[in-house]
Amino acid sequence: MGPRGNSSGRARLAFLMLTLFTSAAPSYAATDYPSRSRPVTIVVPYAAGGPGDVLSRAVADVLSKEMNGIFIIENKPGASQIIGARNVAKADPDGYTLLLGSTTSLAINPSLKKNLPYDPVKDFEPIALVINSPQYLITRPSFPANSLREFIDLAKKSPDKFTYASVGIGSTPHLAGELLNVLAGLSMRHVPYAGAAPVLNDVIAGHVDLTFTTTVLGSIRAGQVKTLGVTSAEPAQAAPDIPTIASYGMPTFDMGIWMGFLAPAGTPKEIITKLNEGIVAGVKSGALKERMGGAGSEYDPLETSPAEFRAFIDREIPKWQKIIDLVGIQKE
Repeated sequence: MGPRGNSSGRARLAFLMLTLFTSAAPSYAATDYPSRSRPVTIVVPYAAGGPGDVLSRAVADVLSKEMNGIFIIENKPGASQIIGARNVAKADPDGYTLLLGSTTSLAINPSLKKNLPYDPVKDFEPIALVINSPQYLITRPSFPANSLREFIDLAKKSPDKFTYASVGIGSTPHLAGELLNVLAGLSMRHVPYAGAAPVLNDVIAGHVDLTFTTTVLGSIRAGQVKTLGVTSAEPAQAAPDIPTIASYGMPTFDMGIWMGFLAPAGTPKEIITKLNEGIVAGVKSGALKERMGGAGSEYDPLETSPAEFRAFIDREIPKWQKIIDLVGIQKE
């Protein structure tokens, strides 16, 4: 066989090898997504029963109906949400493993953790930002101050007397308390707890003086607690009568808790679009808020695109880095 024959044979062999390789490579087609024979798992880095879990189960219900698929929840709490986020970052980018991402997992952890096992920008494809809620600074009804100004005056007269609780080092309530210490010149003592429920119980009972929290409007309206301020730059839509902390001479005090859904990096754009459209449809129809039950009265779900969520994360990471630097918390 001459040189031309050898060349032709090699070309055919190369074509066959390329065909075999291509057929063996994973294909993440969006045409039949989601398959009724395979559930989509939403990984929730919170314990069952909290606001993040409630939101995720509501979104799973909405997507199951809107997309005619099966969406299930897998709770993977622990390690400041790192366990759940890492699990999704390493998953196949086929749309069958999703993440409930939050302020902590995507914006705070990069500034607090030295060896974070995922990149909040490179390892995920944003789908939709669904919740962006302020925190409320609350205390027991019998607390001697009835406004933030009164509390600041009291705290300056009695340094180290007052305490505030959070759900752990580096949590948004912890950072809010430390930021208030810095900006108002206070020295409140931090008391970390293992969960939000015991924090609220101990604030009501007077075992700890204050805390920052989100889902508390029902308790405020019932007179179980009183609020001294809200952490958003503008008054909260759900409670416009509560003054902002920023209005007390601290204009940079703007920090909320947000949650949204993401997929592993490399997930086809068509799948991301389908998921986003399903969530947005649930927001527009009111079905998502309805499925959130009592928590729905605390939050107004958002309609956002994947691009808008991406831009939001890009803004939030440096914002929280500045807050962490300001309050002087070191990476661990």
